[in-house]
Amino acid sequence: MGELVLRNVEKTYGDGPRVIHGVDLHVPDGQFTAFVGPSGCGKSTMLRMIAGLESVSAGDVLIDGVRVNDLQPRDRGISMVFQSYALYPHMTVAENMGFSLKLSGAGKAEIGQAVGRAAEILQITHLLDRKPKALSGGQRQRVAIGRAIVRKPRIFLFDEPLSNLDASLRVQTRIELAKLHRELGTTMIYVTHDQVEAMTLGQKIVVFNKGGIEQIGAPLDLYARPANLFVGSFLGSPKMNLLPGRLVSQSHTQAVVELAACGERITLEGRAECDIGTEVTLGIRPENLTLTPAGQGIGAIVELVEHLGDVSILHAQVHGLDQSVAVRVDGSATNLVVGSQIGLALTVSAAILFDSQGKTIAFAHAEHQMAAVG
Repeated sequence: MGELVLRNVEKTYGDGPRVIHGVDLHVPDGQFTAFVGPSGCGKSTMLRMIAGLESVSAGDVLIDGVRVNDLQPRDRGISMVFQSYALYPHMTVAENMGFSLKLSGAGKAEIGQAVGRAAEILQITHLLDRKPKALSGGQRQRVAIGRAIVRKPRIFLFDEPLSNLDASLRVQTRIELAKLHRELGTTMIYVTHDQVEAMTLGQKIVVFNKGGIEQIGAPLDLYARPANLFVGSFLGSPKMNLLPGRLVSQSHTQAVVELAACGERITLEGRAECDIGTEVTLGIRPENLTLTPAGQGIGAIVELVEHLGDVSILHAQVHGLDQSVAVRVDGSATNLVVGSQIGLALTVSAAILFDSQGKTIAFAHAEHQMAAVG
């Protein structure tokens, strides 16, 4: 078992302000949960409180129904993998992996069996006799993960474990972590500031901001239906485009927005909780903008084209707005050059409406597939 429950958890350092604000969370046994958010949002502090490395100022941390606030880290049934590998340089890989079992009084046979099994899972059996200085960064991180595996914890905690690896190795290690979770079936909580890691690894994502939780949900649910502008902007690369507009009419089931850029009116599903004439923001993902000939749709001028192979990211300055938008286009579109005049159409069914406070107030009507606005 490895169920985690947080009840109104707070963290305050001395007489300073609260850095964690009444967090409530339920992580079921066996789930891979990703904590994501910008630097300083409180996600790593929350992880360290779960581990017992930081005290809890208020509230309760429960593991399998037992309150663990006052338990030492070694007594909580958790194993933590840090950003730094923290391997003992004078020990072999096998000795590093089995050290915690040795401290607990386990016999050589038990330690050898546990280390061998973990090494087999991580495909590092051939490295067991080496010292850390003879390993690459990726191999050292596998050893650190193996050290956590041998303890057979109820919950694995990962604190940005891939941040020291290069880009290609991060991708490969992500794949290995996903396989590891499928094989072990153990609860895993993974902290990262990289929303791509969170989206690809997490069965559930917890989005942190300013010491609190903005939204919890499955990756694609958060991507398609964010609770607010912060979540919508944070998840996705390139970021969601934000177009200013004005609410011009609404009924109990629909809201009509006029875009500031071109005056086009767009119908969205749901009643917006604001008055007619209120300034609002329309969110649209780069993949939901489509190129049209110049003179049609939203007028724009090309500022930059990023050729990424199978796709290209087009950055364009919208006429009438002091802002750029990002458009994901096919990589074969090589005729786009800086300075070109273009038009943009948007997939209305994917649009999201935010109020002036950043709260999601409406989603686009599903019947409207494409608006060649202009």
